[in-house]
Amino acid sequence: MELKSFRAKTMQEALELVRHEFGSDASVLHTREVNSGVLGRLVGGRQVEIVASSGERTPVESVRAEVSEPASVVPAVHEDFDYRERYRADLGAELASELGSLRQKVELLCESRGQQSNDGMPRGLFEAYTDLIEADVDEKTARELADQLSELPTDGRRTPQQLRDLVVDQIETTGPIQQTPGTRRLVALVGPTGVGKTTTVAKLAANYRLREKRRVGLITVDTYRVAAVEQLRTYADIIDLPMEVVATPREMREAVQRMTDLDLVLLDTAGRSPRDEVQIQELKSMLGEAQADEVHLVLSSTAATKSLVNTATRFSEVGTTALMLTKLDEAMGLGHLLALLRNCGLPISYLTNGQNVPDDIEVADARRLADEMLTATTVA
Repeated sequence: MELKSFRAKTMQEALELVRHEFGSDASVLHTREVNSGVLGRLVGGRQVEIVASSGERTPVESVRAEVSEPASVVPAVHEDFDYRERYRADLGAELASELGSLRQKVELLCESRGQQSNDGMPRGLFEAYTDLIEADVDEKTARELADQLSELPTDGRRTPQQLRDLVVDQIETTGPIQQTPGTRRLVALVGPTGVGKTTTVAKLAANYRLREKRRVGLITVDTYRVAAVEQLRTYADIIDLPMEVVATPREMREAVQRMTDLDLVLLDTAGRSPRDEVQIQELKSMLGEAQADEVHLVLSSTAATKSLVNTATRFSEVGTTALMLTKLDEAMGLGHLLALLRNCGLPISYLTNGQNVPDDIEVADARRLADEMLTATTVA
């Protein structure tokens, strides 16, 4: 068994080094971010470290023996001393210290993983793990999916379909807005600024009015953004829809009352910062007056994973019931959305992939979305 440490600027680059050195049978024992502090990053830059092994699965005792091997003693300095040799010795001492720390982490990992304590990564699944990372799936999710994949029955080779089925299981969908003729349904769209709420409202309105032949009305409370009302009114005039502009809870009650004879009412709200508690509470109050049947959180698929998860958490206070993902055509990859879906607890209703009205919107399909997330992945 050979144990080796690899460092690179990103997780993907470090995994490529592991793959090049050990091939697809490598076992990943530990990953960590080096220079995680502000000072460390300023001096040495951000680095990711992976400790991996090759060959047969690594017994814990063997790992402990290798990581605890003492570094060579650095000779005393004198005027003829080769400083390059001193540098190599210092580097060796530093590595020995880091391996000592690694030994403790391996012990904790072994205790937490029970029967799998002899492995950092199930053997033969390293390729699937690296493919998930390259698809922009976060490290925790990628490892969990690889572990689940290892528990599935196999004839010796994992198939791409097995991985896709696991991803599909992570995706919950609602189907289209359920509208019953003769019964009004009020659907509100909420979310931060710049995610495409107004355009999405227009797409939904056009599809239900022109293709489904429903009686549709629009309400907007987006009086903060410049030209927001004019934008939605332009769509309403083109599609020939009634539209109400409200600014207070009382006006909201009156507008909703005037649209009782319609099949579907779409409510466009102003973009709200998830960090502004006052704005969130104002939105909650307005939705309470509207008594919305559905509240769809609209998020851009181009946003970072942490931002998406935090935003979904904050907007849950207003009673969100479903999730709409926009700008799929602008995203470099969709794998990072898995962390959002696993954490927010909301099913997906619609996906949008462009600005065209009434096109560039579709009802979310779990298998199709999983395929797009894993387009470039293969399973070894």
